[in-house]
Amino acid sequence: MKSLEVRVPHSLEADEVRRRLDEAIVRAREDYADKVGAIEAAWNGDDRLQLMITVMGMQIASDVEIQVEELVVRLQVPGMAALFAGQIRNGIQERLGGLLGGQQA
Repeated sequence: MKSLEVRVPHSLEADEVRRRLDEAIVRAREDYADKVGAIEAAWNGDDRLQLMITVMGMQIASDVEIQVEELVVRLQVPGMAALFAGQIRNGIQERLGGLLGGQQA
């Protein structure tokens, strides 16, 4: 397993970040149901989201923490997926940046 950390700046209230993340999870389940396995999500308090995503038989665990000025995403990426760490990091920054940047992604 390889650990990755991605930080995405935002200027939103925590409740708004949480609402947008919840909506994005619902959309991801609908939009990617045929491409990925289960997307499990559970809030641990008001500011920490635990996610487990299965892609191509590999489970990717992540922890998303809402901080005052940034969202911190910590991932545990399986060995084969670690080869794409840069692409994974860029994809997270792009998607979450759009989601939190005032427009809906």
